[in-house]
Amino acid sequence: MAESLAEFFVTNFRARREERAYGQRCGYRMEWFTYGQVLEMAARFAGDLEAGGIGKGERVMLWGENSAEWVAAFFGCALRGVVVVPMDDGASAEFAARVAGQVEARLWVCSRRHAAEIAASSVPVVILEDVKIPALSLQEPQGQGRGTLGQSDVVISRNDILQIVFTSGTTAEPKGVVITHGNVLANITPLEREIGAYLKYERLVRPVRFLNLLPLSHVFGQFLGMFLPPLLGGIVIFQDELKPSEIISTIRRERVSVLVSVPRVLQSLKQKIERDLEDRGKMQEFRRRFVASEGKHFLRRWWIFRGIRRQFGWKFWAFICGGAALDAQTETFWDRLGYAAIQGYGLTETTSLISVNHPFKLGKGSIGKVLPGREVKLAEDGEILIRGGGVAAGYWNKGGQGRAAGELTRSGEVTDKDGWYRTGDVGALDEAGNLYFKGRKKDVIVTPAGLNIYPEDLEAALRRQPEVKDCVVVGIERGGNAEPCAVLILRDDLHNGASVAEVVERANQALAEFQRMRMWVEWPEQDFPRTNTQKPRRNVIAEYAARQILGTGRKEVAGGSPMMELIGRVTGRSVTGANGDTDLNSGLGLNSLDRVELISALEDRYQVDLSETRFSAARTVGDIERMLSGEARERAVYHYPRWVLRWPITWMRWLAQYFLMRPAMLLLGWPRIEGRENLRGVQGPLLVVCNHVSDVDFAFVQAALPALLRNCLAIATRGEALEALHTPAPSRAFFGRIYDRTKWVLGVSLLNLFPLPREAGFRQSFAYAGEAVDRGYSVLVFPEGRHTADGKINPFRAGIGLLAKNLGIPVLPLRIAGLFALKQAGKRFAAPGKICVRIGRPMKFEAETDPEQIARGLQSAVESL
Repeated sequence: MAESLAEFFVTNFRARREERAYGQRCGYRMEWFTYGQVLEMAARFAGDLEAGGIGKGERVMLWGENSAEWVAAFFGCALRGVVVVPMDDGASAEFAARVAGQVEARLWVCSRRHAAEIAASSVPVVILEDVKIPALSLQEPQGQGRGTLGQSDVVISRNDILQIVFTSGTTAEPKGVVITHGNVLANITPLEREIGAYLKYERLVRPVRFLNLLPLSHVFGQFLGMFLPPLLGGIVIFQDELKPSEIISTIRRERVSVLVSVPRVLQSLKQKIERDLEDRGKMQEFRRRFVASEGKHFLRRWWIFRGIRRQFGWKFWAFICGGAALDAQTETFWDRLGYAAIQGYGLTETTSLISVNHPFKLGKGSIGKVLPGREVKLAEDGEILIRGGGVAAGYWNKGGQGRAAGELTRSGEVTDKDGWYRTGDVGALDEAGNLYFKGRKKDVIVTPAGLNIYPEDLEAALRRQPEVKDCVVVGIERGGNAEPCAVLILRDDLHNGASVAEVVERANQALAEFQRMRMWVEWPEQDFPRTNTQKPRRNVIAEYAARQILGTGRKEVAGGSPMMELIGRVTGRSVTGANGDTDLNSGLGLNSLDRVELISALEDRYQVDLSETRFSAARTVGDIERMLSGEARERAVYHYPRWVLRWPITWMRWLAQYFLMRPAMLLLGWPRIEGRENLRGVQGPLLVVCNHVSDVDFAFVQAALPALLRNCLAIATRGEALEALHTPAPSRAFFGRIYDRTKWVLGVSLLNLFPLPREAGFRQSFAYAGEAVDRGYSVLVFPEGRHTADGKINPFRAGIGLLAKNLGIPVLPLRIAGLFALKQAGKRFAAPGKICVRIGRPMKFEAETDPEQIARGLQSAVESL
């Protein structure tokens, strides 16, 4: 049995050193790390800490988004006995600085974005992205200050502090929960024994791939992202994108087995599926099959709902969720479709896990059975009490009241004299030992009659109403007593004129008399304000409801409009005093790149596809809000067939290139190639950019490129025209539709065309380009977006800068000369050498280069050819 998390880390990561461990988005591409690479990164970081004089017990701030570098920095600290102080990626710089001061941090390890926010800090800063190194031998140290594994003179025991996790918000005094190596190991050990019994079956589905959407700054995210996967030899994929369509795309593309998230994500995915079925007119049929499938064997349900399962991919089989209780309606939905929805329960003070559902023995509606090594009992008022080795050692004390700085508070301030920790949660236990979550004790609404109302029960009744997209029930203080108030977001597609009062009245029919809601408010936005773990900010929602019910002030959402908050976060500028009439250019200073980033953020936030052309025409904040309302149902669909990137299509394309395309070019007019010497030693992948003269430009580009690049080239074309071939209009005749679909199949297979829309959905196209590059393909893009009308190069669209920056590969500028004159003359054929393709030098841009600067540089490079 390991005596420290450092020993656990070295043992398990070394045993799987050659296996893939982590995957993460790097721009529009995927970046992969093996267990051995993470192990080496951690050892080197530990050596850097030693060289920097940071030793056992001293504190290091770790602040950034989920990544393999984050994991390596965490374990690197563990190897040296250095205490990690993880910060939420979304925490404010002011709050992070207060925490750093309280723990007397010796070092910041943070992302470049956060480093800019703490530029004035006197504490040294290490950029998190710089922790990444190439895969090197693990046998010998590499360079001064770089450590080797298993040779540290630091002795670490189970009682030593591993991390301090701060749980309070920015308006309260930070409170740090001290977690020791032993606390974590006490939770890992019973799970390791349970997992060991199933490893023989794991071989059938190896490797298990986890898509982890939980922050590593939270202990539950750490368990599912760092501690448990190596026991299974699992692969963890990190993703910040929470848009349902992107989550489903990642699950299918990366063949994910298990999604790790909060309940809110499961609810959003459920709503997306229902919305898509409604849009296709198949909702009634789905509901009929949903009811008929009750009680059937899960394999039978897999077949019944195979269309939905195909969207996620056939390897996907389970959700693991925590951080809040999963409502019964959502749990039933996924169970009926044949997926396992595994709930866990825990708190920071209990080092996350207290109970967890067995993946093959689910207790419906429960948060699982208590794990071995823990004791659970219920107080008289139903509060859950916990005792065991996972309970935190104490709270961090910054000094004062007779204690030295860094001294732990008395353990009694975490537990009582008998060792019980009061969770503040209300629960119930059944005869089988399943634990049920009833709600937060502080959120319980006490009626004038002295009866307790649990908001979760009322929210469950509301969610059963088809019109309800989401809801929160809060207590409104009135006359010295509290009464429940329903705050609702209704679905536009199922509203059908139903009033909020009618929806609440129907929900009340399923509730006891004392539970019924007699106050309600419709939330003015498309989603509730949320924490970084996607929990609704109940205090903000309650304040808004109280103002509406009691008429105590302004009608807008507390804390400012979510739209304004989003604009401020994207642009990094103050939006104080901005309103619907504020001009986006003169009032907020949005440039073209800001608009590209803002449209992406809005699509993520409101889960819609927006027209880039219409968005560019928006002049005020109000224009954007009206466009959001009008396009809430606009969801452009483009098809990106992955089969064209694999065998045998690649062989067919090679044959077509030499037996069809090149002979055709001899007839059209074989081009003269200039600048081929610029490609000596270049192997690709490359991002190829070229001016746009005609529909056959791509053929001249292919003719100019050497075979190594020509045979692995994905070509971006106008998405709207390509999609019209894939999905012909209903008015098109039968044989016309067959003809169009045949042209689409030949285009995507033999020419490797993929859609790049002019209006909405360009980000999906960029993501596909990144996937093609990951498979070794170069990408051809015409940045003008349209043919030249006068022979001059049109302005490059701003998106090319973003694409080049996020692909991170060399960019090859090309220019086609002589073709416009032939086009103007109406000629279809040219003499050999009449048309010229000029090849420039491949260009590389630093990661920090502004995308607009990249776009200008590329246009200048093409124009100069």
